[in-house]
Amino acid sequence: MPMHYILLFFAVVAETIATTALQASHQFTRLGPSVLVVIGYAISFLLLSFTLRYMPVGVVYAIWSGLGIVLIALIGFLVFGQRLDAPAMIGLALIVAGIVVIQVFSSTATHG
Repeated sequence: MPMHYILLFFAVVAETIATTALQASHQFTRLGPSVLVVIGYAISFLLLSFTLRYMPVGVVYAIWSGLGIVLIALIGFLVFGQRLDAPAMIGLALIVAGIVVIQVFSSTATHG
């Protein structure tokens, strides 16, 4: 797997951790989660910047935000007990489908 995809994966992980900490920070009233929000987003954006050397910004952002949305929805369900209705789940499935289309069929998503 190319290094820029590994960096993008870790950017998604850092963003997901930061967004989870954002929920846990209770509007920045808890210090630990608040610090984790800032550090997580900083790491995520740094790693995103490295991937932009190899991939177009639109593709990078689509993958980063799409996977982040799906992971946060899953964490919201598992950790915070947040439920999604059928239209929300269909929308998430469409986001995943869009990422797959970009990866499988688009020549703008670099694979090497």
